[in-house]
This record gives sequence, C-alpha cells and structure tokens, in this order.
Amino acid sequence: MRTQFTRELVALTQDLTQMCRLAHDAAERVTHALAAADLAATYEVFALDEQLQKMYAACEARTVVLLALQAPVARDLRHVVTAIQIAGELSRIGRLTSGVADQVYGAHPEPVARGQVADTIGAMGRLATARTAIAVDGVANGRPATDQAAAVTEMRELHGRLRTALAGSPADRPIGAAIDLALLGHHLERCVDHTGRIDRLIRFLETGVPPTAQEEAADTPVE
Repeated sequence: MRTQFTRELVALTQDLTQMCRLAHDAAERVTHALAAADLAATYEVFALDEQLQKMYAACEARTVVLLALQAPVARDLRHVVTAIQIAGELSRIGRLTSGVADQVYGAHPEPVARGQVADTIGAMGRLATARTAIAVDGVANGRPATDQAAAVTEMRELHGRLRTALAGSPADRPIGAAIDLALLGHHLERCVDHTGRIDRLIRFLETGVPPTAQEEAADTPVE
C-alpha cells in the first residue's frame, strides 16, 4: 500500500512539473506574440492553456482519489494538499496568458501597443516567462526560489511604469484601448504573483510553515 502511494506521489509531481513547463511555454509564446503581433503564437497559447486545464482536472481527480483511498497524514497529507494548490496556481497562469493572447488576437494584424508601452509590456512578459521557468525547477526539485520578493518588486515597478505611460497616452487613443492595455499588464503581473504563491507552497511542503504565515513574516519589519 505504501509503495503504491509513493508511486502516486511521484506521478503527481511529474504531472505538476509538466504543467509548469506548459505554463512557461505559454508565457514565452504570449510574450513573443506581443512583440511580433504573431497570430500563430496566440493559437499556441490557446492550445497550451487547454492542455493546462485538462491536466489540472486530471491532477484534481488524482488528489481526490489519494485523499479518499489512502487517507494520508502528516507530511504525506501536506504533499497531496500542496500539489492540488500548485496545480490551481498553474491553471490560473494558463488562463491569464490566454487572456493576453485574446488581446493580441483582437488587435491583429496591428500590434497591441507601440513605443514605450510596448517596451514595458514586453519587459513584463519576459519577467513572467523567467519566473515560470524558475517554478519548473522548484516543483521538479522541491527547491523554493530565493529572489521572489525582488521579482515581485520589479514587476510592480514595471506595472507602475505602464500606468504612467498610459496616463500620458496620445489624445487619439480610445479610453477603452488604454483600459485593455492596463488589464493586459495586470494579467502579466498576476502571473508573477502566482509563481510567488507556488514558491510559498514549495516552502510549506519543506518546512510546514503555511503560505499566509510566510507572507506575514515577509511583511514584518526587522527591528
């Protein structure tokens, strides 16, 4: 029974690693689509998101079976619960990148943005791609990132730069277009937020410290 449970946990980790790779590929392809107004890349993002959602449903079903039939306790229970939470975070990244791809698709054949706005959105996409790549390693090897706070700060600065650029947009740009671009930036920022949540979940699996407690500790000033 224990051997079977261990095999199931290994298979679950492998599925999560594959989901991470799909999320990374989606972030990478949507960043390319933004830069090049590439319609083919947007279709790839939609397909990757579809795969992510299917794998999320499969992981959810697997964890329910493990909980019902194996009744894990202690670290094993933590492993199963953490796995479904990580799968949920990856599912949300897929939805967010698909939302960005929707905007690229709607603007085609024109680019979503130009000039400083395009440069800032491109930087946000590259950061989201880099963080999902780190998540792949973290899930596969149980290694939480050490620089997540810096990445979150960088993304927030980029988003602030985007808002400033949109506030100074040309008068001939429709208000709706500026709102869409602000939402696009929000989607990319949320992708990085979700990788931060994955990092805290990996740390929870390793230490037993809940993600909320980790957030409170990070927010507590050092005296």
